[in-house]
Amino acid sequence: MHSATHDAIAAVWRIDAAKVVAVVARMVRDIGVAEELAQDALVAALEHWPREGIPDKPGAWLMATAKRRALDHIRHAKMRDGKLEELGHDLEAQEALVVPDFVDALDAARQDDIGDDLLRLIFTACHPVLSTEARVALTLRLLGGLTTHEIARAYLVPEPTIAQRIVRAKRTLSDAKVPYEVPRGEELAPRLASVLEVVYLVFNEGYTATAGDDWMRPALVQEALRLGRMLAGIAPDEPEVHGLVALMELQASRTAARTDAEGRPVLLPDQDRTRWDRLLIRRGFAALERAEALGGARGVYALQAAIAACHARAHTAAETDWFRIAALYAQLAQVAPSPVIELNRAVAVSMADGPAAALEIVDRLRADAALRRYQWLPSVRGDLLAKLGRNDEARAEFLQAAELAGNARERELLLARAAGLSLPS
Repeated sequence: MHSATHDAIAAVWRIDAAKVVAVVARMVRDIGVAEELAQDALVAALEHWPREGIPDKPGAWLMATAKRRALDHIRHAKMRDGKLEELGHDLEAQEALVVPDFVDALDAARQDDIGDDLLRLIFTACHPVLSTEARVALTLRLLGGLTTHEIARAYLVPEPTIAQRIVRAKRTLSDAKVPYEVPRGEELAPRLASVLEVVYLVFNEGYTATAGDDWMRPALVQEALRLGRMLAGIAPDEPEVHGLVALMELQASRTAARTDAEGRPVLLPDQDRTRWDRLLIRRGFAALERAEALGGARGVYALQAAIAACHARAHTAAETDWFRIAALYAQLAQVAPSPVIELNRAVAVSMADGPAAALEIVDRLRADAALRRYQWLPSVRGDLLAKLGRNDEARAEFLQAAELAGNARERELLLARAAGLSLPS
């Protein structure tokens, strides 16, 4: 196969896989079967396109092929059940049986229908009946278009482990008879929170990897951004969706400045802000304005985006409005109290009111069991102690943080901080 054709097929699949699976899943009412049928369409493309050339509308070709496979599946299932009169699961499937030019019929389909199908797929893949790990793996597979190998490589997990998570997730959804639908009314908010959590988990793992040799995994950052933008497009009236998109766009804008030429971490105060991506910053500001206009200014993600916006507006580290950031963290602590948020608030308080005030907050957090293995607690405490001139204590904190760090680059950074403090006389 020509590499150009193979690359084109891979690109089309990455863009359109989620739409194909979503539409077919509505027809067959089973995510596992829908993915298999979508994969059949991909195999057909690999067989036909090198010989016949890439079609003018490759995404439509994939969709048409997958839907034909779905109709065959439905027909055979109904024949087995002796219910020939119930060939289609929905009007679209029934119409497809009598429309001669399948691709033209698809091309005429309304885009908002596909949007509804994508929403159904997102809410199903992120259903709380699944473990967090299973939700992440299934979402990246179905909506990110990543292969099992790519997901395993991104998370530094053996490929069979990821494969098992995906298989079990599909089986769990089937066994639990999870409806393929967008939740309504009172069920929407908690389910939407689950969806946003998964997308942000993917982003965070890419933004600061929890393990391995690299500080960041840009591919995961890009997948999370793509998922967030997709979600904002198909759920335009949900403020927290725009809040999350704003947060990710603003944080991702710093990517190029977060490592040096050797791949070592560069912390926020030391970053070259001319390397921040201004387009992503503008996108982030626009998404934040949208979230606030929809009444979501006090949403968990919107508040974090507002904090990121404070950094983005500052041309230099010295210009950062730390008093506003500390106030925003105080609001965030009221909306979604957690020890990690309180630790971040301590950093802002340190910059606004001095290290002594912040150290009081951090010392209270040392008793919290949730932070016992969290490397950033001793790291922040070490930084505060160093600013107060208590170098021996600071060095011990940085060394403890380095022991807890799972990421090699992070560990190097913390050890360097410890080594940079003067030895005791």
